[in-house]
Amino acid sequence: MKIALAQINTVVGAIEGNARRVKDWVRRAEALGADLVCFPELTLTGYPPKDLLALPDFVEANAKAIEDLTRWTTSPAAIVGFVERSEAGAGKGIANAAALLTEGRVAARHHKWLLPTYDVFDEGRYFDPGQRAEPVEFKGLRLGLTICEDMWNDSAFWEGRRLYARDPVEQLASRGVDWLINLSASPFCLGKREMKQRMLATVARRHRAPILYVNLVAGNDSLIFDGASEVYSAAGERVAALRDFEEDLLVFDTEAGRAELRESSAPGVERLRRALCLGVRDYIDKCGFRRVVVGLSGGIDSAVTAALAAEALGPERVVGVSMPSVYSSQHSKDDAEALARRLGIERRVIPITPMFEAFMEVLAPQWPGRGPDAAEENLQARIRGVILMALSNKLGWLVLATGNKSELATGYCTLYGDMCGGLAPLGDVPKTMVYELARAINRQREIIPRSSLEKPPSAELRPNQKDTDTLPDYAILDRVMRAYIEERLSGREIEGLGIARPVVKDVLRRITHSEYKRQQAPIGLKVTSQAFGFGWRFPVARGEYGEEP
Repeated sequence: MKIALAQINTVVGAIEGNARRVKDWVRRAEALGADLVCFPELTLTGYPPKDLLALPDFVEANAKAIEDLTRWTTSPAAIVGFVERSEAGAGKGIANAAALLTEGRVAARHHKWLLPTYDVFDEGRYFDPGQRAEPVEFKGLRLGLTICEDMWNDSAFWEGRRLYARDPVEQLASRGVDWLINLSASPFCLGKREMKQRMLATVARRHRAPILYVNLVAGNDSLIFDGASEVYSAAGERVAALRDFEEDLLVFDTEAGRAELRESSAPGVERLRRALCLGVRDYIDKCGFRRVVVGLSGGIDSAVTAALAAEALGPERVVGVSMPSVYSSQHSKDDAEALARRLGIERRVIPITPMFEAFMEVLAPQWPGRGPDAAEENLQARIRGVILMALSNKLGWLVLATGNKSELATGYCTLYGDMCGGLAPLGDVPKTMVYELARAINRQREIIPRSSLEKPPSAELRPNQKDTDTLPDYAILDRVMRAYIEERLSGREIEGLGIARPVVKDVLRRITHSEYKRQQAPIGLKVTSQAFGFGWRFPVARGEYGEEP
């Protein structure tokens, strides 16, 4: 049998558009001789639909769409993800479902058993878990249908860290399957793909069953889905692979047992760059914006943000705005100009000194006898934010915030200032990794000025300011941040990594005390195992507990 993996980009909530996309890709697969076409998880609703699932008319529209697809589908058959009324007599009332459609009927269906409720996932809020997992006969093969997390509970791979008491794959395999098919919407993060490949290979070997894994490729709000769909033999060998970060279609012949291993992006910074470009492009396009605007400071963060935007959208859709003050160095102004010229983006210059002086004339009488401090520094950042938001309001451009994860973690950012924006492409990228991205962007030719890479990072809000006046060196800060946020190590455990106690204590204090800023930050693209945002749920008002680090 010839099975097509249709790795498509769906839009959350666009049920009719997603259904049309299914029909289009079924026709493409038909032209390639496919007998069956497999689509990603929740194909019709997009993933994750979140509280749209609480709207009865949304669920009903999805039901009508699957009925229409069922009537329309003849040959090839299709496996499509959708929302269906659940089998449970009580509970949420709906299930995350997959249906095998053929010859105008539903030949089989599967309700997702394992509902993830951790990090960015909250499926237990919406769905009832499936109760049955039965193989389905199709064209002489016994197929075991699963949905994403259903595949993530193998005892041989996870050992003592299993999250669920049940294993739908184990039940399907015990009843005899020729193929395991997994419809997935598995979000991207650095390092995850290699782990997922080991897991899928382990499951295939353990149950002696080949696996066809088809993953969503999309940027939906903060989440990026990398595609990279694959096929594994019963021996755990990867025998076919689709491209990553783009829509793709591959037809796999089960008799031949092998197909193309299409080229994928290299692990590390190259994969990160492509993920961020997909996230930016889909967020802008799916929200209906034609252009974006970026504040160009001459620093590394704004340079990388502008470069990613130009690559993702095309330079004609990116505007850079330089907003120099009396503290802006000449090399920063020159770097911003050079960057815009090399990227081919429009550049505007709006000096903020007159506005800053006007504010100070009005405000200075309110604090007589007090010298300059953070108030004056933050005022400059907020003036810049006002300018960018005014351009956004008047011209319909989306503001891209340029801050990185290290700044957001420690609160080294200004509310209603440099934190202004609708999207923060680097919001989950540590400062040290921003430099890696910059060097990767410059690999073919110098786009980001060398001086932006070499000069000490500075907010340039007071004379001779450097980030290290306030923060530890970023190499150390990022080590502490990763250990605490992503690895969940305690202060004492982080000290055990060889980092001085005062540094650990200072960084953790800053992280704790900056929660109020993060809860007002723009959406950031998730690229690490633990990003700030929906998957980070800490209280703002909180007391201290336990021993000091």
